[in-house]
Formats: sequence, structure tokens, C-alpha cells
Amino acid sequence: MIDVLGIRGYSQWSNMQGRGSETGDPHYGNHTWPEINSAILTIVEDDQVEKILQKVKNLDHINKDVGIRAFVWDITGGY
Repeated sequence: MIDVLGIRGYSQWSNMQGRGSETGDPHYGNHTWPEINSAILTIVEDDQVEKILQKVKNLDHINKDVGIRAFVWDITGGY
């Protein structure tokens, strides 16, 4: 998805532990809760935000049990 949208810069974290705020099961990477999370952070121009959110929403509808989410922060500066 990142390549398709032409997003060049991002950071990715693997092996993240946690759980969803509403219906998510814990993801702790242990015997009881063996699944694990990951996350990607990218900073994009305002005109790309809706495109990304729509693609994430479409991906979430394909497999609701996985629970992919996107969050938007207003970023200012950069210098």
C-alpha cells in the first residue's frame, strides 16, 4: 500500500505488544496470547491522508478479525 501510494519515507516497528481499545484481544507474543502486533509511521502531505485512510478501511473490511487501524496526527514544523 505504501509503494502504491508513492509514500517514500516511513518507520516500521515489529514485535509490538498490546491490545485493541474496544474489541481487540491482547497480542503479547506469549503462550496464552501468542499473536504480536506491528506498526508503521509515516508523515505525508494533507492531500494523501484521505487516500491512506480509505485504503486502510478497505483492507480492514477484507479481514475484520485482524483489525488494522490508522490514526492521524497534525504535524507541524519539520525544521
